[in-house]
Amino acid sequence: MDISSPDSALGGTILVTGATQGLGRHLVLDLAVRGAAATLLLHGRDGGRLDDVAAEVRSAAPGTEVRTQLADLADLDQVRAMAARILDTEPRLDVLVNNAAVGGGATPDRREVNRQGYELRFAVNHVAPYLLTRELLPLLTASAPARVVNVASMGQAPVDFDDVMVERDYEGLDAYCRSKLAMIMSTFDLAAEGAGTGVTVNALHPAHLMDTRAVREYGFTPAVPVDEGVRPVVRLITDPALATVTGRYFDRFTDTRAHEQAYDPAARARLAAVTRALIA
Repeated sequence: MDISSPDSALGGTILVTGATQGLGRHLVLDLAVRGAAATLLLHGRDGGRLDDVAAEVRSAAPGTEVRTQLADLADLDQVRAMAARILDTEPRLDVLVNNAAVGGGATPDRREVNRQGYELRFAVNHVAPYLLTRELLPLLTASAPARVVNVASMGQAPVDFDDVMVERDYEGLDAYCRSKLAMIMSTFDLAAEGAGTGVTVNALHPAHLMDTRAVREYGFTPAVPVDEGVRPVVRLITDPALATVTGRYFDRFTDTRAHEQAYDPAARARLAAVTRALIA
């Protein structure tokens, strides 16, 4: 269907993480212009960039309420604090888009860690959205029907449960691919747990080699403009035909299979146990 149709607009509250640049910035501007939300909650870790994109959105869509959430997702304490603020101040939450991510890096042989000492890509790309979603789940459930959209990647590599923090043979893109598969695995788990609650949870690869800083920083040549990745995400947010579709992985617009580890119940259970321990 035509996702630009007014019939597909939600008119509720949408939170987008990583909204200050790349896909996130293009996404919130698109959502604002198409009137997909009465309220847009914009997350970023840089206050200046966050203020700039908020001003852009307000200028593009004066009728949309815009509020900002400043937090560094590399610090799980800040993730919890942001969730607590949202629970305290927002009466509803119709869509959560977990978009913020750390790519392969300009120096991919340099292993980095987050505030809690966890490998940075696993922490930001998997643990932080897992924690944020779990913390906000009561509000999403109360606002149902609601949707969680996890921006993953076709770049997927199996999680090594003997080396979850990638302390051996570190390489940034490999760590990124492991973290994105972990995100997909937790997507499937949360969808199964939330069956019947009215909250759908899906993951997607938005587009291949978009023209983003992360792609250029690693040394790849961008293949498509960022707007190519916006449309598949908007579809998962707004399309009424997907209102009850949950626990799926999409390659752009196509419902397809992720890496085989995502369908291994034992592997998903191990990942869930590891993740719960990391956020405890």
